[in-house]
Amino acid sequence: MFDSTLVLTAVVVLIALSFDFINGFHDTANAIATSVSTKALKPRVAIVLASSMNLLGALTFTGVAKTIGGSIADPFHLENGLYVVIAALTAAIVWNLITWYYGIPSSSSHALIGALTGAVITAAGFSAVNFGGFLKILEGLIFSPLVAFVIGYIVMSLIKIIFYRAHPVKMNRRFRILQIFTAAWQSFSHGTNDAQKSMGIITFALIAGGFQDTMDIPLWVKFSCAIAMALGTSAGGWKIIKTVGTRIIKLEPTSGFASDLTSAFVILMATLLKMPVSTTHVISSAIMGVGSARRFSGVKWGTAQRIVTAWLITLPVTAVLSAITYLLVSIFL
Repeated sequence: MFDSTLVLTAVVVLIALSFDFINGFHDTANAIATSVSTKALKPRVAIVLASSMNLLGALTFTGVAKTIGGSIADPFHLENGLYVVIAALTAAIVWNLITWYYGIPSSSSHALIGALTGAVITAAGFSAVNFGGFLKILEGLIFSPLVAFVIGYIVMSLIKIIFYRAHPVKMNRRFRILQIFTAAWQSFSHGTNDAQKSMGIITFALIAGGFQDTMDIPLWVKFSCAIAMALGTSAGGWKIIKTVGTRIIKLEPTSGFASDLTSAFVILMATLLKMPVSTTHVISSAIMGVGSARRFSGVKWGTAQRIVTAWLITLPVTAVLSAITYLLVSIFL
């Protein structure tokens, strides 16, 4: 007997893993952009390091996955929940590919959350959205870049004070070595937060399809999402690396180290608080904060403005895209 629910759930899993793969080369490029730009790591070595540490990070935590899976809408009582997830993932993937093509470091997290909210509203109305949970997630997405900017500014200022008498060549050599470790930590932190978003979406779909009755993340979901992101990372994201690594500020090993240390810390703290954040926003803001501490005029604010514009429009654009996609899916499926 043909089981349409099973087929739809399988489609959701495949699309979610595709999203994770694309997220890997779209967002993880940010995690190694600074170390590649300062020549602390060769591109191939950086990709292998980022892939491995992302895999490890993705397998370590599940709190963010539960937040994504249950905070925006209730999967246990949402009509046409599988259609909602298909529409949300499709819209998020489309937006990620558009911004990747143009080399804009936009947020996969914003894309997914905006798309999921838009699809839920289209399917069941505004009352189906848990606006308390939505606003809590939105607060994390808004404040984490601000925190990263401030901490980046402080870290770079401290480095300037502590090493103001150091020989530039020797200092750069030492900080290049340190960047290897901060790049690894940043990739690990990225995995702890970003891979969990797809885990949460798949669990949402499993509940909506009647295949699971708790928000616990199945082991096979953790492994499949972690591997998909690691494979996506290995594919690389050189357009994003170019924007983050060269077009915000001119990075040196000291500023690259400060940026990596800042963003890895902020992302990991968010993960421990079970809050999904935009790794793209955090990393870019950390670089801006570090650049401002070195020389405010040295920050390429035109590029920064372009990035911020992409941040602002991602939520509404993906919400509209997912609403249109949901209507099309509900007609043809």
